[in-house]
This record gives sequence, C-alpha cells and structure tokens, in this order.
Amino acid sequence: MVDFALVPKRTALINVDMQNCFVDRTDDGIALLDRVNHLADICRGAGVLVIHTSHVLRPDGSNMGVLGEFLPRIKEGMLNKGAESAALHPRLVVKPGDVLVEKPRFGAFHGTDLELILRSRGIDTLIISGISTPVCCDTTAREANARDFGVFFLSDGTATSGPDPGEVQRLTLQIVDALFGRVVTVDELEQKILQATGR
Repeated sequence: MVDFALVPKRTALINVDMQNCFVDRTDDGIALLDRVNHLADICRGAGVLVIHTSHVLRPDGSNMGVLGEFLPRIKEGMLNKGAESAALHPRLVVKPGDVLVEKPRFGAFHGTDLELILRSRGIDTLIISGISTPVCCDTTAREANARDFGVFFLSDGTATSGPDPGEVQRLTLQIVDALFGRVVTVDELEQKILQATGR
C-alpha cells in the first residue's frame, strides 16, 4: 500500500461531476454531496485548492464522438452544455476561489487545461471525490497517476449507480488502491489535512 505526504498548498481536491444527472441517479447522491461539501470546506480552510469538474458536450454534438454510440442518453442531450441535467447540483457548494473545469470525456485531464492549472500552482497531490467511481473518478485517478501526481481516492467520497453498485464500488477501490493511488475515507483524509496544518 502506497501512501503520500499531504502538503495542503501542493494539494487539490478534484470533485468529479456532481451534476444533476449523476447525483439524481445515485442512491446516496445527496449524502455523498453532504460529505463532499464538508470535506471541501476543510480543504479550503487548510489551503487545499478545490476544483469542480463537469462532463459537458457541445449541444450541436460536434465533440460527442463515440460517447453517443455507447450511451443513448448522451445522444439525447443529457450532457449538453446549458441543459438542466448537466448543471452542477444546486446543493453542491461552490465558493469564490474554487475552480470550475468542463471536460468532454470521462477523465478530467483529457481535453482540458487541468494539468496547466495544477502545475502552475505547484500542486503534486490530488484528492478524488465525486461520481461515478468506476468511470469518471477512476479515469481521472489513472490519468493523474500517469502524470506522476500522488492520488488520494475517497472510498466514501465517491459513489456509483447501476446494477450491484456496492460490488462495483468495492472492486474499483481495490484496483485503484493496488495500482493508481491511496484509498482512504473522508474522515481519514480530514485527519491527514488537520495533521498537516498542526490542528
């Protein structure tokens, strides 16, 4: 099991896709939002950058690519920029100083300026939260790992939906912890932040 030092000024919370269409399809979506909002507040207070991503596409379909072939809901406009379904959930707390990143694919690095934002601030460690654990969260963790960022992946700060979500969550966390990052709970991560800030 790999662990990483957590230096707040060199760390960012990447809160993945807490959008209406994903929160509403996840059994514990609102409870997850509450945990993420709490952790984001701790992060801001410690000097950890908070970043919220949104998976959005051009309404004309020009950057949809093969996504529409795999997921008909996308072809129908679920992720179209400006659609209510693609908006960040109203209960998600976004504060001045937070960074918003729109991404056209599952991972938060592909087709975005996320790496530039992180490198320009000297950030080398990421905390991954959000929806969905085996898709956008996992892909973002793998992309971060390939770029030599340390990754903390939140076991109870991520969630998924669909058939047997508990087993999918368990297996994804097992793979991430073995190869791509350090899986921790929100409470464990909060303790790391508090220890790093001497509180």
